[in-house]
Amino acid sequence: MITPAAPGSRAGNRATAERWKTLLEDAGHEVEVVTEYQDEPCDAFIALHAWRSHGAVACFHSRWPETPLIVVLTGTDVYRHQAEFPEETFASMTMADVLIGLHDTVAEDIPTRFRDKLITLYQSAVAPPVATERSTDRFQVCVVGHLREEKDSLRAARAARLLPEDSRIQVLSAGKAHNDQWQQMAEQEARENPRFRWLGQLNERNTRKLLTGSHVMVISSVMEGGANVVSEACRAGIPVLASDIPGNRGLLGNDYPGYFPPGDEKALAKLLRKAETEPEFLQTLRSHVNELADRFTPEREQRSLEQALAIARQRCSERVRAG
Repeated sequence: MITPAAPGSRAGNRATAERWKTLLEDAGHEVEVVTEYQDEPCDAFIALHAWRSHGAVACFHSRWPETPLIVVLTGTDVYRHQAEFPEETFASMTMADVLIGLHDTVAEDIPTRFRDKLITLYQSAVAPPVATERSTDRFQVCVVGHLREEKDSLRAARAARLLPEDSRIQVLSAGKAHNDQWQQMAEQEARENPRFRWLGQLNERNTRKLLTGSHVMVISSVMEGGANVVSEACRAGIPVLASDIPGNRGLLGNDYPGYFPPGDEKALAKLLRKAETEPEFLQTLRSHVNELADRFTPEREQRSLEQALAIARQRCSERVRAG
């Protein structure tokens, strides 16, 4: 399995690769995760990222054409790179025996010719054993993820500025800044906005503690391939306020009541205030995420991986026989 994210990285692609390694090994497979492909033989090849892993995909397909190849479509593949770098992105998709999409609406956002290769896999999360006690003095809102353009990471902080003086909302953001510019913006927002704290990058345990100790999680991304943090929130029973984009709708469903237009802090501020002041609305959100929780179990993700491998083997065999 190849991922562009280096060992030790907290990037989503690395977390996915390491989780899949564990799930596949638990199912009896031997798995090696690499960041560079060196022509090694294997029984199946999984590439995370159609565009970023294009070189490895092309090399593997040329060297081992009779071996199953799976390509995982990330959010940037679907919502950026197929438009900006169509030759490489579509070439990877063409060579793949199976494409994996991480939410329900990926099929609507890729060319028709690739849809029969696509299977949907929901990223899993482990349900927390014990819920963290929530503060009664404040209404805690968390934002989890690296600070970068695609995540629109400071949107919740800017929405919090618009809340009335009597609001008890505090926004806590956990994640590494993508670059110096994002670090400077986060630090400035923390200095100027008393409702906002940037915690930097947390380890897995403290990230889970932040999530389960929050009343609401905000995911404000402008593009997503199927964010694992949504799976984590659902498994923890934490209500989600989500930007209305395909990657979020494909996980939470079209009938989910907690959407706001991407980039619209005024609409987000209204939702935050509603969640803070209307217990019925908060309970409705909680009921929805609780109903979705079984979608994001490790057992289901493991079955989906096994299914993807089985289909890839079958299609590869058919492709080889067809010449």
